[in-house]
Amino acid sequence: MTISIITATYNAEKTLETAIQSVINQTYPHIEYIIIDGGSTDNTLQIIEKYKPFISHLISEKDNGIYDALNKGIDLAKGDIVGVLHADDIFYDDYSIETIAKAFHKNDVDAVYGDLEYVQSTDVSKIVRYWQSKPFKKHLLKFGWMPPHPTLYVKNEVFKKIGAFNLQYKISADYDFILRLFSNTKYSFAYLPIVITKMRLGGASNKSINNIILKSKEDLNALRSNKVGGMISLFFKNISKLPQFIKR
Repeated sequence: MTISIITATYNAEKTLETAIQSVINQTYPHIEYIIIDGGSTDNTLQIIEKYKPFISHLISEKDNGIYDALNKGIDLAKGDIVGVLHADDIFYDDYSIETIAKAFHKNDVDAVYGDLEYVQSTDVSKIVRYWQSKPFKKHLLKFGWMPPHPTLYVKNEVFKKIGAFNLQYKISADYDFILRLFSNTKYSFAYLPIVITKMRLGGASNKSINNIILKSKEDLNALRSNKVGGMISLFFKNISKLPQFIKR
């Protein structure tokens, strides 16, 4: 089983090297690593060049944002399983991908996900927020539940059937994809009650009030277009984040 890992980059010189090293250090041997760069003007490409032997595919060209870049990576991916490691994220440990692969073998499912730690941008050992997920049940979607997208690994064939990220969404394309996937009764899922990924604080959705408003509008649109819920679901989705700030 080959696992394709996609990293989308744009002027990511501050964090990209640790992301790449996190992939290289994985104990699982069957990894296809794909980097899609948006035409960086800093030292991002020089950093990528250092690790070229470990990179299966590299594209560097202007794109229409992170979801456009990820879609390019998904189109390139030849692995049985596809997941994402953002340029400012790292895996929790060197066994993360091996653990995911074992979960696919053991459970015979279409997707696997786990827990996520939000960490300080300058010190990844300092946990700011802990996103503990849970085993999936369909009714959870109506209450705004979703797995942490950076921990979600999906069979490549699923993308071929339901599509990748809808570029009409600027911020919530991952939520729309998750609703599309998890509301489809054809597919099965396994939850790993362990941290898979560490995510540095500073994501696009929370950078400004305008982004927060846009994200709320897009989340609501995704809920309605996937016939999952509406304003009540969005309300529960937002308040469900509060316990994540309580230390483990």
